[in-house]
Amino acid sequence: MQRVTISVSDEFAEELDRFMRENGYDNRSEALRDLARGGLDRAGTETAASGQCVASLLYVYDHGVREIPKKLAHAYHDHHDLSVATMHVHLDHDNCLEVAVLRGDSVVIRDFSRSVIAERGVRHGHVTFIPVEIEESAHAHGAAGHAHRHSHVYPKG
Repeated sequence: MQRVTISVSDEFAEELDRFMRENGYDNRSEALRDLARGGLDRAGTETAASGQCVASLLYVYDHGVREIPKKLAHAYHDHHDLSVATMHVHLDHDNCLEVAVLRGDSVVIRDFSRSVIAERGVRHGHVTFIPVEIEESAHAHGAAGHAHRHSHVYPKG
């Protein structure tokens, strides 16, 4: 582990301490690591490298925009191998929120997510990546054995 030293204003330190208290952090290092991860994720640097990941894709769209529900359904069917689960919420008479859990290659998921967010009628969108190692294994759960995928999350650094 590497040590990084930064200087901050008294006001920033107070804001960081308030954030720590409100979110249950024991020390500034853990809080700053998580805040930096969030900033790097928003900047898109986590997806620059290829590799396996799980991701959450969150977006709001106007279901009345011509063909948008159909286009989104086709996009998911064309990438069915990425989709783990999707939740659909009707926010009001016009807007729907969808949350999709995706698993696969981070570059493919990034490109898919960008195409969904860029669709005409999608008003807000955000994707979050968690790097994992995906392994196919066969073993028993109880009396029955079967093959399925495991996603091993990398430890926090």
